[in-house]
Amino acid sequence: MRVAIVLTEGFADWECALLMATARAELGVDLLVASPGGTVVTSMGGLHITPHLPTKTLAPAEFDGLVLCGGTIWETAAAPDLSHTIRAFHTAERVVAAICGATLALAASGILNGADHTGNSAGSLAAVPDYQGQSHYRDQPRAVRSGRLVTAAGTAPVSFAAEVFHALGLGSEALDAYLALYAEEHRLT
Repeated sequence: MRVAIVLTEGFADWECALLMATARAELGVDLLVASPGGTVVTSMGGLHITPHLPTKTLAPAEFDGLVLCGGTIWETAAAPDLSHTIRAFHTAERVVAAICGATLALAASGILNGADHTGNSAGSLAAVPDYQGQSHYRDQPRAVRSGRLVTAAGTAPVSFAAEVFHALGLGSEALDAYLALYAEEHRLT
């Protein structure tokens, strides 16, 4: 199993950390980090990441999934246009996942127009030109999985990880129980 994680300048440290650590350490997934231009990126928290490859080299034939991490760049003019790559992975029936602001890249690619999804807000997605998926938007705190497509708000990194694993065919009751430990503090009492 091989998954590409796209990190951009100002990526949100917490949004893909559990997914990456669990995939690599617990599930033996080969994770490769990509960034626009293949350059070093710095997270919101100041963590410097040297990627394995540039996003322009990502090919669906080489990966089982593509995960886009959220962050500060997605709502700016500096956001990379990954529409071609996203559509290529989606067309090849690979897992495509995005959390937080990175869902805007999925909206721009058009793949949210016909699939259930969520994000930080319906309004943020509606601002994306050519986004026509309003009727498929689900306003909920947990990640949404629609086949091999996974989306989440930035506040849902645990359910995002769980849904990505299920979409990859790696889900199990034991994995769900493990991930539930990380969400336990959010349980209402």
